[in-house]
Amino acid sequence: MPVIDKTTFEELKQMSGEDFINELIDAFLDDAPNMIAAMESARAARDVESFRRNAHSLKSNATTFGAGDLSRLAKELEMMGRENNLDIGERLGVLKEEFEKAAEELRGMRT
Repeated sequence: MPVIDKTTFEELKQMSGEDFINELIDAFLDDAPNMIAAMESARAARDVESFRRNAHSLKSNATTFGAGDLSRLAKELEMMGRENNLDIGERLGVLKEEFEKAAEELRGMRT
């Protein structure tokens, strides 16, 4: 089962242009691990605002590419941050796994 929704990805590709899609993919592949690391740091520091902001950004970026599972998990973490709840269990580990799946598929979708 695909990790990236092909329809969403193709719409993004049409809107951004064939040449620019690779830049968007590369930016996402560079930025997302930094957002996840920032979420880990924010959790350790009990900085719910930074945690929430990074989860929100990751959710938005994942949605743009059609990475539904990654987006849903980031949204769940964003909502937990909004509720000042950083007792997230293993969700960051699961988030990293979902990102790796999406990243692998996106690398294969470069033109």
